[in-house]
Amino acid sequence: MIGIIDYGVGNLFSLKSSFEAIGEEVFVSGDKEELKKASGLILPGVGAYSDAAEKLRKSGLDDFVRECAREGKPLMGICLGMQLLFEKSFEYGEHQGLGILKGQVVPMEGKLPQSLKIPHIGWNGLKFTKECPLFENITEGDCVYFVHSYYAVDCEESLASTTEYGEIMTAAVCKDNVYGCQFHPEKSGKVGLEILRSFSKLCK
Repeated sequence: MIGIIDYGVGNLFSLKSSFEAIGEEVFVSGDKEELKKASGLILPGVGAYSDAAEKLRKSGLDDFVRECAREGKPLMGICLGMQLLFEKSFEYGEHQGLGILKGQVVPMEGKLPQSLKIPHIGWNGLKFTKECPLFENITEGDCVYFVHSYYAVDCEESLASTTEYGEIMTAAVCKDNVYGCQFHPEKSGKVGLEILRSFSKLCK
C-alpha cells in the first residue's frame, strides 16, 4: 500500500483519487508509524518552499523521509515535493532542502524570454535523458501538466527528463529508489496515470 505524506501542504485528495482510479491501495497520513507500513511513499507539495520545508522539519518527517530513502523504499516527490528532495532552493532567499538528491532549485525569473508568463502553467512535452522506470508505459513527447515558477538545476546525476519553456528545464528525476516529477501526474490525464501506475509497480 502506498502512503501519501501529509505534512500540511499538497493536493492530497486529487493524488489519492488518481491512485484509486488505477486500482491501487493508498492512504494519507502524517504519522511516521503508519507511514512506515507503506510499500512506497509520495511526497507532495504546493506553495512556498520555505513554508513546506519548515513544516517537514517541525513534524519530524524530514528525517523520516531521508531514512526511508536510505533504506531503499520507493519515494516519489511531486512538484514542490520534488524540489524538496534537492539540497537547497533560492525561492525568496536560500533554504535548505532534504539533500537526498544533488542539485538546487532556482527561479525562472530573469532566465526566460519576457514574452513567456511566470508561473509556467500548462501542458508540455517530455524529452527523456535516461532510462527511468516511471516512463515504462509512456512515449517521449507525451505531454504533462506543469504549474511552477522554479526549477531544478545542477542535478545531472538524477536527471531523467526535461521540458522546454523558453529554457530547458528539469521535468523529472530518477536515482536508485528516489523519483521526482516537477509536473503533476495526478493532473496529467492518461499519461500521468501511467506514470503513477509505473511507480506503483515499483512498490510491489
